[in-house]
Amino acid sequence: MVSNEKLLQTIKLVSVIGITAGGISLGLLIPKIGFDHLSLSKQPIDRHSKAHNQAVTSASAQAAAPVIKTEIPKQFQGQTIYQAKLNPNNKVVALTFDDGPGPKNTAQVLEILKKNNIKATFFMVGMMVKNFPQIAKQVAADGHVIGNHTWHHWYRRMDVATAASEIERTADIIYKTTGVKTTLFRPPGGFLHNGLADYAKSQKYAIMMWSDESSDTQRREQPSALVKNVIKGVKPGAIVLMHDGGGNRSRTVQALPQIISDFKAQGYKFVTIPELLEMQSQEQSLAVASPVTTKAKPENQPSH
Repeated sequence: MVSNEKLLQTIKLVSVIGITAGGISLGLLIPKIGFDHLSLSKQPIDRHSKAHNQAVTSASAQAAAPVIKTEIPKQFQGQTIYQAKLNPNNKVVALTFDDGPGPKNTAQVLEILKKNNIKATFFMVGMMVKNFPQIAKQVAADGHVIGNHTWHHWYRRMDVATAASEIERTADIIYKTTGVKTTLFRPPGGFLHNGLADYAKSQKYAIMMWSDESSDTQRREQPSALVKNVIKGVKPGAIVLMHDGGGNRSRTVQALPQIISDFKAQGYKFVTIPELLEMQSQEQSLAVASPVTTKAKPENQPSH
């Protein structure tokens, strides 16, 4: 190996020769081992620079990705919720879609929501996520919230082991496919006493029911009827049930733009389930922090 002292002497010699002789190639005079040594001394810097650039790129990608709020206030964990209890002036509503992701209708629903800049909540069936992973990924990429709707969408009575499998397998496939860890659960058909809801509660899921539904699973209902079903009884804090999977949901796709338009005309804004529950939690906290005061009774006034 060439010592540093000898290498420096060689470089000095080349410099002198280059000046006096019009310049001779450095590679002809310095042993190759010298270049390897210099090259190796630079490689760690190059690798570090590359790693740094990759880290910056990754950070930029994460910053550009939509931030999805999935956590819910602890007070709602293990609870069954039909709608949020909000101030009547807080006109917000949560749109929810069940039984997807579907191969056609989910993409159509996503397009309508994107056009209107609305975020919704999708309760996904595990086997559908397995069959259509790219659509599930798109739901998450668009910034929507994902909830658990079991693996098979069974209604029947289940023992603890079966209920656990239905929910845990679905949670696992949702996480592996989309990176989402959800604490929202909606029992198929709204059945609360077949073992599923009990297991979900034991795992601190919020059992999400609904206050308004489109009845889009009823074959005779036309799009105009779906709109009427949703709008007629809505109140601030409502949770609206619709479907993007489980069959042909073209009527839902047809009705959705009008549903959105009618809500907007009434002054409603759209939020996800976690956002809705956070609103209720904040309102309750403010109510506790600012209790209603009563006028003090004057001294010496007789009681009635």
